[in-house]
Amino acid sequence: MSRQLQRMKLLWFSAILFLASLACARGHSPVPTPTTTAVLPAGQTSHTLSHDGRERSYIVYVPAAVNGDQPAPVVFVFHGGSGNAQSAIRMSGFNDVADLNGFVVVYPNGTGRLDDNSLLTWNGGTCCAYAQVEDVDDVGFVRSIVTDLQAQTDIDMQRLYVTGMSNGAILSHRLACEAADLFAAAAPVAGTLNFPACHPSHPISMMMFHGTDDQHVPYDGGKGAASLVDVDFVSVQDSVKFWVSANECDQETQTNTTDQFKHEVWTGCAVATAVELYSIFGGGHSWPGGRTGWPGSDQPVTSVSASALIWEFFASHPREETP
Repeated sequence: MSRQLQRMKLLWFSAILFLASLACARGHSPVPTPTTTAVLPAGQTSHTLSHDGRERSYIVYVPAAVNGDQPAPVVFVFHGGSGNAQSAIRMSGFNDVADLNGFVVVYPNGTGRLDDNSLLTWNGGTCCAYAQVEDVDDVGFVRSIVTDLQAQTDIDMQRLYVTGMSNGAILSHRLACEAADLFAAAAPVAGTLNFPACHPSHPISMMMFHGTDDQHVPYDGGKGAASLVDVDFVSVQDSVKFWVSANECDQETQTNTTDQFKHEVWTGCAVATAVELYSIFGGGHSWPGGRTGWPGSDQPVTSVSASALIWEFFASHPREETP
């Protein structure tokens, strides 16, 4: 009886192996495996996620040219203090630049005391307002957005970039400090480096825009005459010097000066990074080439299109691994 049972078990085992081999030969796996990746729809969509005990939100814009066939670059655009994602969209015009160049744009919302997405701020270190006072984890929030995006579509992790206006620019500096392992380049507009504990783990390309007559975040540093926050801002020159040193760039600059602006470029930086500064002569607290951020705010200059120049800079500086 035992021998018969052994023969029956052997026959059953052989039959199972035979059927499995037939399934494999026909291109079928016994256990179905998903092969498709979710793709964000073209156009503008709103998203929420929970981070650090808070319900946070952001808007994503996907041009029709981005179809998921290949990993897409991603540009984060941070609104200024008291603004929101919608104001960043209007102010920067980055959706139009994305349409022309085929990258995804993310517009996160900061935090505030109200529940209507108004008067929102970012925790950039020593600034600003609610987010700074409450020590909101905005760096962690941005990392969570990246993780959320990865689950929804195919993004190019070597081409993640950050830019922002004013308080959003200050956060861009902080992200360059604390998330240099993630982002390839940053482009703060009208905001300086106000994060004293800045120790980037990796060289990161930096492009700055700042008006010489900015009364909110003064070009030469200090408290702005028109600022709504009591912050002693770091100067533009001290900020750019930090990044030149952090990226081990040559001290000599390549400079192009017109009657509207001075463009300085530091080269020879580590890991093919670069540092650039546009000083806008007579420029106020605004997004060059964009729209006003709020009623009564400074009028942007038209001699420079920050968004177009920022993308050109980003496209030329993907993340390079250290040797």
